Amino acid sequence: MQAAPANPGMDAETFEQFAEQLTRYVNERLIPAESDLIENDAIPPEIVDEMRDMGLFGISVPEEYGGAGLNTAQYARVVNTMSYAAPAYRSIFSINVGMFASALKNGATEDQRARWYPQLAQGKIACFGLTEPGSGSDSAGLQTTATPDPDGNGWVLNGTKRYITNAPHADVALIMARTDKDNLPKNAHVSAFLVPMETPGVSTGSPDKKMGQAGSHISDIMLDDVKVPGDALLGGETGKGFRFAMQSLDNGRISVGAAATGYARRALNSALRYANERQAFGEPIARFQLIQAMLADSETEIYAAECMMRDVTARADRGENIITKAAAFKVFASEMCGRVVDRVVQIYGGAGYLAEYDAERFYRDARIYRIYEGTTQILQLQIAKHMLREWESLNG
Repeated sequence: MQAAPANPGMDAETFEQFAEQLTRYVNERLIPAESDLIENDAIPPEIVDEMRDMGLFGISVPEEYGGAGLNTAQYARVVNTMSYAAPAYRSIFSINVGMFASALKNGATEDQRARWYPQLAQGKIACFGLTEPGSGSDSAGLQTTATPDPDGNGWVLNGTKRYITNAPHADVALIMARTDKDNLPKNAHVSAFLVPMETPGVSTGSPDKKMGQAGSHISDIMLDDVKVPGDALLGGETGKGFRFAMQSLDNGRISVGAAATGYARRALNSALRYANERQAFGEPIARFQLIQAMLADSETEIYAAECMMRDVTARADRGENIITKAAAFKVFASEMCGRVVDRVVQIYGGAGYLAEYDAERFYRDARIYRIYEGTTQILQLQIAKHMLREWESLNG
């Protein structure tokens, strides 16, 4: 199969200037505001407005629709840079520029793109409704239904979505729903719907209390006889929703991998500073070889993840199929981040267990990276499945 045309993205010089500006913004504005974010469990509203003004909510939206038109490599660098600060800063715009924009690109009609792309670029907040109380990666367990509206050409949605990032603040949701009662081959019983959150019958639960990632909110979405018009069906065709979701998850997994890599770098830099400041036996603990080993192992693993990020995003921008590579990057980067933050707590010693220091926050924040957008275990199965398929095609 011929690869799709390469995506040039933003002009390289312009992007480098933007990336430099973003790095300063993260260090001079976002990190100093983290204490306020943590205390109030919310990003300060003025910072959300600043992020809108910077165009962060539309970085992957094509330029003709008001976005920045970044390619995948540039998008990942933005996510990686933003993720040096508290995870909530990435979380608030990540669904817009990741899974939602990707679903529009892969599956939407031109009218749907013309409606929703500009709204994303202007800072409307999106969420992605796949997981349910009884199903996640298992589409056969999907219970949310979409039935033809007897009063018109639209649809009626009923069901509950669970653990939906940004649901309490979202303006629009991409909802996966069952349009056939039977489990059809290739998940043809699942369709995708673009649902404005103000639609009658849509409600959200209270934000769930979480282990970490203060300021990033998740909640249930309840759909009670929600009527949407026919043009809410993504792509105008039933049975394609799960495929669109999985294609979008490639982009989401790159985002999580980039985020985990950026946060691991933040944690390691914190440990490096602490190890040089903390004295024991008359000298900085950074001079102790076993401390150095933990620092070196962390640097090695972060570097490997950074290389994986550059490779998988370059492949994506060349139009290659990256389903296996994106999954592998997400698995490695999220597991790597877990190992790094664990070492960071160890380097801090007793202080690493105290809320007074950053190390315990890094530890709690990082744990979710190994779970969302596909757990490590489900992605291991996916990677192996594609490896075996490729082997069979070459040796069958």
